[in-house]
Amino acid sequence: MKTNTPFVLLSLVAAVATLSACSSVPDQNLALDQARSRYSSAQADPAVTLHASEELKRAASALRLAETAHRAKDDRAEIDHLAYLASQRVTIAQETAASRTAQAVTAGAAAERDRLRLAMRTAEADTAKQQLATSEAAGAQKSADLAQAERAAQDARAALANRNAQVDSLAAQLAALNARQTERGIVVTLGDMLFDTGRSELQADGARSIAQLAEFLKRQPQRQAAIEGYTDSVGSDSSNQSLSDRRAQSVMTALVSMGVPVTRLSARGNGEASPVATNDSAAGRQMNRRVEVIFAAEAGDMLAK
Repeated sequence: MKTNTPFVLLSLVAAVATLSACSSVPDQNLALDQARSRYSSAQADPAVTLHASEELKRAASALRLAETAHRAKDDRAEIDHLAYLASQRVTIAQETAASRTAQAVTAGAAAERDRLRLAMRTAEADTAKQQLATSEAAGAQKSADLAQAERAAQDARAALANRNAQVDSLAAQLAALNARQTERGIVVTLGDMLFDTGRSELQADGARSIAQLAEFLKRQPQRQAAIEGYTDSVGSDSSNQSLSDRRAQSVMTALVSMGVPVTRLSARGNGEASPVATNDSAAGRQMNRRVEVIFAAEAGDMLAK
């Protein structure tokens, strides 16, 4: 039987074109895309470029590290973590710019206060030539203006101090928790060392990690937290599900005992689902035996993907 050579050649060309098109599809990373977007927004903000240029440079360096890891096809979790750090650098640059802008407002308020004081003294010198009633009315108005300027200066100083404290506190708390950014929000992973094998009672050594979580939640009263337990693949599905449920519940109970309102927490087990490593090795199984605490996204800390 004769072979239809043109048809075969056309089929091969189409297959090669299809494979080439597939290979050209970029490997998208939502965390990295978000970091790039947030950096571009900050870079386009005149206040950030004027008042926080060094912080913006550090954000650019952090973003380059994430992009280098992405080009090198590093582990996705590592790329997500580097992208999260870059976005946090952008947040710090934006907050620093806002703080320094507030400083400028404070300086302006102080200058206005001094101007009003000088104006009041001038008015007081002129009142000797005017009727007593007019003098008293003018003095009262100037005093009111001065008091308002003083209050504005105090408010600006208080706002500046509060903003600086929030920037420092957020950066320090997230670093202490070894948090990372994922598509679900900020995730803190509590490893298998919190529990004995096959048990759901918290070990004494895990108290420090739980206490750090409780302190973070108490300092961030607007945050909600979802607690999720996971196991390795050893054992039956039902036993693993039950164990992961109990472990997640143990962490929630510990947080509530440390003063975190139960209305801000939820707990559930996912059994052996969603492993982060292979279950074919002891090290991989240990990584899969974990409890994850997920904080909902907020505008101030890169938490929109």
